[in-house]
Amino acid sequence: MRALVFLTAALVVLLMTAPLRAVENADANWHQWRGPNANGTASHGDPPVAWSPEQNIKWKKAIPGRGNATPIVWGDKLFVLTAVDTGQPDPNAAPAAEAAAADSDSDRRGFGRFGGDSGPRNVHQFIVLCLDRNSGDVLWQKVARESTPHEGKHGDNTYASGSPTTDGERLYVSFGSQGIFCYDLEGNPVWERDLGNLQTRHSFGEGASPTIHKDALVVPWDQETGSKLYVLDAATGDTRWAKDRDEVTTWNTPLVVEAAGKTQIIINGDNRIRSYDLATGEVIWECGGLGTNPIPMPVVFENLVYCMTGHREPAGIAVPLDSQGDVTDSDKVAWRTTQGTPYVPSPLLVGDRLYYTKGNNAVLSSINARTGEAVIDQKRIPGLQNIYASPVAAQGRMYFTGRDGTTVVLRDGDAIDVLATNAVGEPVDASPAIVGDTMYIRGVEHLFCIGGQ
Repeated sequence: MRALVFLTAALVVLLMTAPLRAVENADANWHQWRGPNANGTASHGDPPVAWSPEQNIKWKKAIPGRGNATPIVWGDKLFVLTAVDTGQPDPNAAPAAEAAAADSDSDRRGFGRFGGDSGPRNVHQFIVLCLDRNSGDVLWQKVARESTPHEGKHGDNTYASGSPTTDGERLYVSFGSQGIFCYDLEGNPVWERDLGNLQTRHSFGEGASPTIHKDALVVPWDQETGSKLYVLDAATGDTRWAKDRDEVTTWNTPLVVEAAGKTQIIINGDNRIRSYDLATGEVIWECGGLGTNPIPMPVVFENLVYCMTGHREPAGIAVPLDSQGDVTDSDKVAWRTTQGTPYVPSPLLVGDRLYYTKGNNAVLSSINARTGEAVIDQKRIPGLQNIYASPVAAQGRMYFTGRDGTTVVLRDGDAIDVLATNAVGEPVDASPAIVGDTMYIRGVEHLFCIGGQ
């Protein structure tokens, strides 16, 4: 990897840390978007290496509507979100011609120029589904909200792209502008909050997921004006604190870690990576240099947090977790790179290796997570083209799923070693989830349970 500033020996022996598990027994589940350790790896998982529409598909379930939210699992329950266009016109929605004119005149609502829609005019249902993870049977279904989205979205986005999370007692769901919802695991409503309408860049749409930590729910709220970070009481939904952010739209899910004597919320941004004190909302440290549209979730290994973006100004930065203040131009930063970093997919941590793909392309890099030293430098993964889903791993195997529904399984190592190339038969943008000997892949129409038969 080019343009790296390597760690000194002194930095390596700083405070050792790891992502703080949100709840007891998290390792045996997949309770949030990036799994039990927030890095894509299932420590106790062992899903199949090979599958096809005829092999190792335990069940598949048609999911109504559209959604890129990753399914999450707790015990025998699987939770997934979707948004269904009812086909019922909203009499209060702007007519098509008026919406198109707004697209031409406004940077904020002008996503028509980029291949998206000019704004919805039908009522949508925002739905929470609970399935039996062993059979795919629907255990319960709730319509959290029925309304018409206030703005359009990217053609590849959906109105249900943020993933839910659970602490094993309650389920936390963010439909963004449509509300934040809390249910018990039997589907009974506990509380809900309306934080207002987000105004996303060019109406790209929404997609950040909430993060649960003990009795606190962290809700990112970045938009074109008035960005905030919220911490809500997990039991009641009441606001503990809300911090203004000098940021625009990011689509970034926060990471919570314990390090340097504090519980830190780490979140990317166009202007700064920031670490907030979970208890007070005060900024502990910040670092600039990532560039626009940061989407990948931060990843922690030992004393470092890695933050990346792969839009027009690709960048990756490693910052020690015991930092203080603004470290943008200081020698406190462990290393930086401007090569090969991801746009939509998040990095994957396997042992002491950090793996990531270039932009939305199947071009793989890996580094030694301690030193930043390149192991694999921008090598194409055979059989894959474009990727939105974040990779996952178990038992020294890595699963990279392309937008066409092809999953290439690689062995963790110093070179690209393909173990299998698999398909589910339909496009996939959502990130997979691994629990035990099964993997769950959400396609555009179905949810697939992959496991030995």
